Amino acid sequence: MTFLDLPEGLSERIMQCNSTYTVRFGVRLRGRMYSFIGWRSVHSEHCEPVKGGIRYASNADAEEVEALAALMTLKCSLVDVPFGGSKGALKIDPREWTPQELERITRRFTQELNKRGLIGPGVNVPAPDIGTGEREMAWMMDEFRRANPTDVINARACVTGKPLSKGGIAGRTEATGRGVQFAIQSYLRDLRTSGLGGKRDLKSAAVIVQGFGNVGYHAAKFLSEEDGARVTIVAERDGYVANADGLAIEALKQHQIKTGSILGFEGAASFPGDMTGIEQPCDVLIPAAMENAVHAGNADRIKANLVVEAANGPVTFEADKVLRTRGVAILPDLYVNAGGVVVSYFEWVKNLTHIPFGLMERRRRERRNQTIASALERMTGKEFPADIRDEFLEGGAEIDLVRSGLEDVMRSTWGRIADLMEQQPELGDYRTAAYVASIRQIADAYEAIGI
Repeated sequence: MTFLDLPEGLSERIMQCNSTYTVRFGVRLRGRMYSFIGWRSVHSEHCEPVKGGIRYASNADAEEVEALAALMTLKCSLVDVPFGGSKGALKIDPREWTPQELERITRRFTQELNKRGLIGPGVNVPAPDIGTGEREMAWMMDEFRRANPTDVINARACVTGKPLSKGGIAGRTEATGRGVQFAIQSYLRDLRTSGLGGKRDLKSAAVIVQGFGNVGYHAAKFLSEEDGARVTIVAERDGYVANADGLAIEALKQHQIKTGSILGFEGAASFPGDMTGIEQPCDVLIPAAMENAVHAGNADRIKANLVVEAANGPVTFEADKVLRTRGVAILPDLYVNAGGVVVSYFEWVKNLTHIPFGLMERRRRERRNQTIASALERMTGKEFPADIRDEFLEGGAEIDLVRSGLEDVMRSTWGRIADLMEQQPELGDYRTAAYVASIRQIADAYEAIGI
């Protein structure tokens, strides 16, 4: 560790996963028994409970799960949420099974995790990942409650990413994409950065988004509708669509839902089978799909001022060196896509306290704001501006408080990364600074508990 002065042996301890469990189970479906294999890896218990998503993917394996668990430890540490890192996977293609079959499989998987203490509000808290969502989390929560009748009061906190009706939190679905927006805004506000070729305003900035799932869609929607950016290209696995004046993101999403593809969208030119969408000129490139999207083979053709890693590991080690040599700034995944775990933390706290966010103070804030508005009207002799009156008087719904909390975490985390870069310019890039900040905090925790 070049930039860290850690006690001998501690770096090896931090790098290793504490445990990885392999579970194999059978489910009788379609008149026969099918066998499934899954994993749950716990990287670090320096802070408990541990936290991390569960993905359903046909190419999942134990090594990938361990790597993602380690990333969760680092991510939670960087944004200062009190979780250790964990990750899980089930080797399955969810498209091959009906919803009823998936429910039975998910419930059996949950039973296996529960037997081994790998799910629970105070020990290990799963969340959605690739191939899973609110539905799967609701099934897991319900199965955990059935298996633990003496812990029903806190059982909802055994997973996050649930539907609102099952104890979820407003803003969880959009959280990672919203975090991407706040990360970019934080970078541009900081006068110590180079901005977008000197520009510090997203208005009319050209943005390319690779991946139009939950993260890519929400990031593109917020940047275009709220910040005035032009999302000129959206790329997917079957090609890309482009409009130099900016894509209508919501209309494009509805087209994708209806047809199963972004191609053929009336408001854009389509390029079927063309994987070069991310290589077109832009101010901001957001890889929001799978790993290794930017690699040694295409890094020298990337024409962006800023690459924002909304996916996990979208820029390879070799590509990272090429981009930095060319002066391209990279906001690392460790920071950029942490919005999901931050809002998951809010959901976990909500489930344990049994009080919705804002319940105890919303009306007080409304009365206070009404008093301020009335005082201003008396002092100025003019009516409060009608176009902002409703927003000003609003006491704050749960989603407003969640967004506010997420923005605060993303801005303060960026401040720590940028401060570290300023104090130690030899770090050289934001990725290294983020890792140093995160590992220092983990090391302090290990030292404090004598591990």
